[in-house]
Amino acid sequence: MIYDSISQCIGRTPLVRLSRCFPSRRLEVLSKLEMLNPCGSMKDRPARYIVEQGLAEGSLCPGMRLVESTSGNLGVALAAVARLHGLAFTAVVDPNTTTTNLRLLHLYGATVEMVTERDHAGGFLHTRVARAQELAEEPDTVWVNQYANERNPQAYHDTLATELLEEIDGPIDFLVAAVSTTGSLHGITRGLRAVHPSLRTVAVDATGSVIFGGSPGPRRIPGFGASRVPELLQTRDVDHVIHIDEADSLAGCRRLVDTEAILAGGSSGAVIAAIDEVERELVEDIVDRPARVVTVLPDRGERYLDLLDDDLGERTRGLRLEREGSALAGRL
Repeated sequence: MIYDSISQCIGRTPLVRLSRCFPSRRLEVLSKLEMLNPCGSMKDRPARYIVEQGLAEGSLCPGMRLVESTSGNLGVALAAVARLHGLAFTAVVDPNTTTTNLRLLHLYGATVEMVTERDHAGGFLHTRVARAQELAEEPDTVWVNQYANERNPQAYHDTLATELLEEIDGPIDFLVAAVSTTGSLHGITRGLRAVHPSLRTVAVDATGSVIFGGSPGPRRIPGFGASRVPELLQTRDVDHVIHIDEADSLAGCRRLVDTEAILAGGSSGAVIAAIDEVERELVEDIVDRPARVVTVLPDRGERYLDLLDDDLGERTRGLRLEREGSALAGRL
């Protein structure tokens, strides 16, 4: 197959069984490797869908500008797809955006606006959204608004859920997925439940996120959790919510590398930690076979090396001190 652009290469990501990470006979974990999309994340899917649907219906045309508040991944994907179709793009980011994502945005030709004023929740999301709304008042400018745009979940419904149904024979018991806008969670859930009505959806949220009514708190992993409730949220699609803190998320990232040689981002690590809880708390009623868990690994770990290096640095310093202590004891 020869494609005419990278836009046509989005989707059809590999589905991998995580049997080394989860060797238990009580469950089978199947994961979509969304970091293998052309721009490195699952956000390639809504970026392509939103832009191409807008062009098809005439609400977008070459020469116009897209604006979006983004922690990085959707911004990178929008910058690439916009460039392919002759659109300009402005990304409104904040200091938590990784250095790698900022460099990618610039390389893809995006205009980058950095907000630095914290909002009433102590984060930057509300400030980013307000700035995106201001920029969208300019002529020939369209705000993508991923937290309320129905084309966000529809993209996942029409592509990722469809792929899973084609790739998996037999039952699907659980969908375990990280949340931010909730677009992927809703789109995949609705697509899978059309064939598997007893599917149980487990939303994995960040400690400090308010999506499901939690108390606001600091969060360093971009694109995981939120300091506002997305307009897209429909709680009827969610059966269970598991909150995962940053330390467990980073431990999950290390575990994926150690067991499967998969270098994935922070929200993927959170999903790995959450599946442990699913096994402990939710699979007891499936006794005649392993429970089948489907999950999505949203993006590449290279974009989070600053966070992972901080964590690795702490571990390395601990090992060095332990080694030096043992050497001193030997001399004594």
